Amino acid sequence: MYTIGIDLGGTGVQAGVVDENNNIIGRGERPTNMPRPADEIMDDVAAACRDAVEQAGLTMDDITCVGIGSPGTANSSTGIIEFAGNLGMKQYPMAKALTDRLGKEVYLANDADSAAYGEVMAGAAKGHDNVVCITLGTGVGGGVIIDGRIITGFNHAGGELGHTVIVENGIPCNCGRSGCWEKYASATALINQTRDAMEGDPNSAMWQIAGSLEKVNGKTAFDGMRAGDPTACTVVEKYIYHVACGLINVINVFQPAILCIGGGISKEKENLLAPLRAIVEKERFSKYAAQQTELVAAQLGNDAGIIGAANLYRLKK
Repeated sequence: MYTIGIDLGGTGVQAGVVDENNNIIGRGERPTNMPRPADEIMDDVAAACRDAVEQAGLTMDDITCVGIGSPGTANSSTGIIEFAGNLGMKQYPMAKALTDRLGKEVYLANDADSAAYGEVMAGAAKGHDNVVCITLGTGVGGGVIIDGRIITGFNHAGGELGHTVIVENGIPCNCGRSGCWEKYASATALINQTRDAMEGDPNSAMWQIAGSLEKVNGKTAFDGMRAGDPTACTVVEKYIYHVACGLINVINVFQPAILCIGGGISKEKENLLAPLRAIVEKERFSKYAAQQTELVAAQLGNDAGIIGAANLYRLKK
């Protein structure tokens, strides 16, 4: 049995043919090329799928169904993207549009939910039914899976964990609130925090590491910490505390067996996870429970969205 999984992003489309063992055996990709009409995006999504099928040495007749993870509010019942600001879509019938182009049944979910489901099917959360996956990227994405089902609420807009507030009257967020978790814990936030610290300390080793403010990335402060730079150590310490603050909220609400951390910052592995665990273990409400949430790094990277989307059909059974 072969299915196609699609990870649709604001910059690119990644499609993969996935076999019954969750191996990706063929790939295709296209740029999203925003802004442009939704139907043109779907033309390229379909083209990426055909490329993946060809690379796998198969034909579309071999494909059972297709799954797609998209940014925005994805109504899995109707196959409609109710709103995706980065894609310029409102009430767009994405599943039907792709079915019309490929002739296959299409299953739709939010991209963060698809990535979380991928980790459950084949990654760091494999074998677990109660899982939350957090992505520390441009923003803070969240996917919540309880009893093996993706939880999105009655209106398919749930799981926006990055827009829970951790600082009252804090940094304004583009969602309209202030003090949202993603304004303190995303990779974007870490880059901003690093630049601010560098501007305040012209002698920081981070100037030599990055070269300039424009070249600062999510690794700069961690590299500075490893070099023993006090300013970098302060940046990392504050950043990790803000990440932990949101993680503790997630644990207190959902009590998942696995809390999986993905995104570029997760590549720091134990440099990130070990201090996070220390704060979480101290502050979580369930500190005296016999069973505790395990904090782990995501394993699948960019493939999580493809594998998760390819398995969305299982949720309809």
